Amino acid sequence: MLDALGRKSNEKPCNTIDTLVGAKAELKGDISFSGGLRVDGKIKGNITAKSGGNSTLVLSEHAEVVGNVSVPHMIVNGRIKGNVHCLERIELQSKAEITGDVHYKVIEMALGAAINGNLVHETAPAAGKGAVTQFTPLAASGGGDAGGDRDK
Repeated sequence: MLDALGRKSNEKPCNTIDTLVGAKAELKGDISFSGGLRVDGKIKGNITAKSGGNSTLVLSEHAEVVGNVSVPHMIVNGRIKGNVHCLERIELQSKAEITGDVHYKVIEMALGAAINGNLVHETAPAAGKGAVTQFTPLAASGGGDAGGDRDK
């Protein structure tokens, strides 16, 4: 994987689940973790990955988080109400819904994923503020093809 400056990144996402928050669990309080964390339940509190790792947060379609999230890698298919800081890569699957600003280096969005907030592209860790990108929903802009006319 390349970083914003074209250098090869050594931080590969964690591909194991070390901690599981089950579907019937409801946690209140901040969580700090390393390795892989999968959430199927509800969390009211901030989620933070310990620094210097390749930690990965996975939120299933049943997961609900009310709080800010700061992790290197994440896969989201549930709901987040809070700001998200993803230092490396965020993948938003079809049922993902984020209400808050999303700071990212690399983002992948599936059809159906929704973000109600600003997208902030972080170009490099030392660059300070990233560029804010705001999107207009297709329905509000006439429903045209964002990529131009493909049939021509």
